[in-house]
Amino acid sequence: MEFVNPEGLRLDGRRPLEMRQLRAQIGAVAKADGSAVFEMGNTKVIAAVYGPREVQNRSQQINDQALVRCEYSMANFSTGDRRRKPKGDRRSTEISLVIRQTMEACILTHLMPRSQIDIYVQVLQADGGTRSACINAATLALADAGIPMRDLVTSCSAGFLNSTPLLDLNYVEDSAGGPDVTVGILPKLDKVTLLQMDAKLPIDTFENVMQLAVEGCKAIANYIREVLLENTKQLEYRRGL
Repeated sequence: MEFVNPEGLRLDGRRPLEMRQLRAQIGAVAKADGSAVFEMGNTKVIAAVYGPREVQNRSQQINDQALVRCEYSMANFSTGDRRRKPKGDRRSTEISLVIRQTMEACILTHLMPRSQIDIYVQVLQADGGTRSACINAATLALADAGIPMRDLVTSCSAGFLNSTPLLDLNYVEDSAGGPDVTVGILPKLDKVTLLQMDAKLPIDTFENVMQLAVEGCKAIANYIREVLLENTKQLEYRRGL
């Protein structure tokens, strides 16, 4: 299958180094301490954060830092496939762990000892890049909850199809079986917090694809900062500051 046509366009009309359109909304869940909806093209994710609050299970309490918990799920209507997915299946457990570890790298947990932070992420619409969208939504929700972080953590994927590096894969490209690299970074600190790769790549190609994903992460970080700034301005306006 041809994923990049002779004119240099992908199946959805994007250039190889072009991201899908980003959209975000803060404060989507009224009862949560922080929440956000994040969209990357047709992939749409909602995240809600509760905490820091008292640890519910005392045996899990950590004396010198906060306990971070994460639960990932996919809405039954999120894909074209209408089969019911069992709760707690292996993929959901793995992605929950990936999101939790990525978020722990940016949250200043030592400032909130003996407390618990719960992050709930649900995919409302899936079209590739759900992992990255979940991390970006969780970052916005944590910022909305006012939880102290070292830096915003952002994530993006890149792949290698038809001998061409492609940024921000959609579902058709993602499921083509080619190499696919998902990266999460702390952009200001220039640190990588997540690196996952499906299939093998020669080292020079891998470096190009990873660099492309990192550039995508930086673009998302700029967008998230704009969203947070705009949200702050609206709050100030409402309070008459």
